[in-house]
Amino acid sequence: MPKIAVVTDTDSSLPLDLAKKHDIAQVPINVLFGEESYRDVFDITCKETFARIDREGVLPTTSAPSPGQFADAFRAAFDGGAESVLCFNVSGEVSATYAAAFTAREMFPGRDISVVDTRSLSLGQGLMVLAAAEAVAGGSSADEAVAAAMDVGSRTHLFAALSTLKYVAMSGRVGYLAAGMAGLLSIKPIMTIREGKLDLLERIRTQKKSWERVVELCLEAVNGRPIQRMAMIHVNALEDAHQLESMLRAKLDCPTELLFAEMNPGLSIHAGSGIVGVAFVTAK
Repeated sequence: MPKIAVVTDTDSSLPLDLAKKHDIAQVPINVLFGEESYRDVFDITCKETFARIDREGVLPTTSAPSPGQFADAFRAAFDGGAESVLCFNVSGEVSATYAAAFTAREMFPGRDISVVDTRSLSLGQGLMVLAAAEAVAGGSSADEAVAAAMDVGSRTHLFAALSTLKYVAMSGRVGYLAAGMAGLLSIKPIMTIREGKLDLLERIRTQKKSWERVVELCLEAVNGRPIQRMAMIHVNALEDAHQLESMLRAKLDCPTELLFAEMNPGLSIHAGSGIVGVAFVTAK
């Protein structure tokens, strides 16, 4: 049976130990504080990132991995005996990561490398990558593994509630005045993945109500179908993620075991500390 390697980027929000368990290689997004560059999650955590942001009052920037970084991952896979490489990337709508991976593919003429734009991000992307890795482990071909990932992507839903607009304001995505007013009114935006982007879905007045609305949105998305896989995502808010889990279990037939993952700095600096959410895959 041909050996197939699965590669992704750290915008997938897959915990390092889980990726290792499933033989998934992750190419890091770059996080830059001025001239200092860090490899997302490998060199810097969310806790460290936001501690520095709060201390210095400035957001870092991010950049996509270089084609060379992807080439290194592809080369390592082939050196390890792989005959094919599947590379699943964060949506091309929000990052140049897919383009970088595609450029790296051209450095290996004659090699079997598939580069896939997941049109998703965070655990929306991560659950697709897991599906591909599990398909490969089960003996699927490269094409079958890609098809499995895309099928899961079509049935994946993600909803998240921001706890503050402070960091969104720092990024320049909304005016400081608007963010200040939102803070005064305790506005808690709800986000979802739409057209390949993390997009504003609704504005809710309090944290409790925002979590209740997330549960309602999940009920609507499930629409009576079984949930095959569910994962909680957060940024520096594990306890809150467990509280949201309890609210979801009270209303939905959730899987016994849930994945808990932190949105890595490469993404979290654009949403902010304190965000909590859920991603899940419904049955066909």
